[in-house]
Amino acid sequence: MKILSDVLNDIVILHTRGNVEAPVSSVSLDSRTIVQHSLFVALSGNVVDGHIFIDEVIKKGATTIVYENDPKEFVHGVNYIKVADTHDAVGIIASNFYDNPSQKMKLVGVTGTNGKTTTATLLHQLFRDLGHKAGMIGTVVNKVNDKSYEASRTTPDPITLNELLAEMVDDGCGYCFMEVSSHSVCEKRISGLRFVGGIFTNLTLDHLDYHKTIENYCDAKKGFFDILPATGFAIANIDDERGLYMLSTTKAKTYTLSLKKEADFTERLSSKLIGEFNIYNILGVYAAAVLLGEDKEKVKDIIKTLEPVPGRFQYIKSETDVTGIVDYAHSPDALENVLRTTNEMKGTGKIISIVGCGGDRDRSKRPIMAKLGYDMSDILILTSDNPRTEKPENILEEMRKGIEGLPEDKVYIIEDRHEAIEKACFLATPGDFILIAGKGHETYQEVNGVKTHFDDMEELKKNLK
Repeated sequence: MKILSDVLNDIVILHTRGNVEAPVSSVSLDSRTIVQHSLFVALSGNVVDGHIFIDEVIKKGATTIVYENDPKEFVHGVNYIKVADTHDAVGIIASNFYDNPSQKMKLVGVTGTNGKTTTATLLHQLFRDLGHKAGMIGTVVNKVNDKSYEASRTTPDPITLNELLAEMVDDGCGYCFMEVSSHSVCEKRISGLRFVGGIFTNLTLDHLDYHKTIENYCDAKKGFFDILPATGFAIANIDDERGLYMLSTTKAKTYTLSLKKEADFTERLSSKLIGEFNIYNILGVYAAAVLLGEDKEKVKDIIKTLEPVPGRFQYIKSETDVTGIVDYAHSPDALENVLRTTNEMKGTGKIISIVGCGGDRDRSKRPIMAKLGYDMSDILILTSDNPRTEKPENILEEMRKGIEGLPEDKVYIIEDRHEAIEKACFLATPGDFILIAGKGHETYQEVNGVKTHFDDMEELKKNLK
């Protein structure tokens, strides 16, 4: 149990009604999780506005309401805290409620279109192998030392985030490596956290369904670096054209990495990971470890042993000499990177690519990804990814526009993903490479809002037999 005045520390309050010394048993954004003496934050929003649940949560036992818009009536015995921005306030409130866990460890954020998961995962592996207790928050999984929890989205809501960080502190973690999505910056999910450093991987076309323009998307990423403290560090890949822009107004000490230009970090490193895109990820991992005070030679030695991340250029080889690759590539740049690496590996064999695009997401990239698959593969199979609430045939038709007018003798359109993978394996001959792009680590397919089990690697192994 906490005291309300302590939970409100550092909040800019416009108006208060009630007792600021009242007890607070929990902090919630969800009316379904309310218990006696809960503090409920009414998040403003266009789709669902938390203010409509105020009466309901009071009936369920909430005794403190943090809000932006005045309710129709103020209930006696309930504490009301009016703020200008509930999105900003909830992060600070959650941090205070969980005793500011980000201030009790070294929290490093990783942002960019591609490479976030690999970079954060490898940093976690590295620091565990260096003998440190460390946590990780990411797209695939959240970790507290060696305990794993399934992740529901790249960056959790502020309450879940601080609860995870608090568990890490309780378990002795001195470090946490966290993926920071552009959505989380815009929605202020990282408000109230103290980072000691940040890494920028790259920025390419993605999420325009949310951000509308590439400039907005870029500025969202940059917003993360703008909140870093002067005592922290900011690392950017300057082979990306927006790398220096990310560092342009941060208060943190800035560092650059590059494979092609003069930079602070251009180190030669050995790794099991394949592809130029992974060289950038490994270089970012090395740079962060050094800036966190680790011995350079020890870091280099452990980097040699780090294992690839599941669903990130994860590959197997059949007894008939067919190589199957599963990769999470779901943006044009990521697809181009994995196809370029596959082409460098293939020798005289063919590349058979299976490409899909997710529903209810950025539609502008669909024809671009189909064209990349066409240009960089010997055989292209267009199929479903996670159609979500869209019709799979409509998504495939939009993808097909990218190859209109081109010879389609090397193109198959197979809506069913099972059948698409089966077809690719049937077409493959010794020396060929099969690339299954889009879903990577995911073990489900979402159709009409329903998730059913589907694992690309499982399907690949089954059909390559």
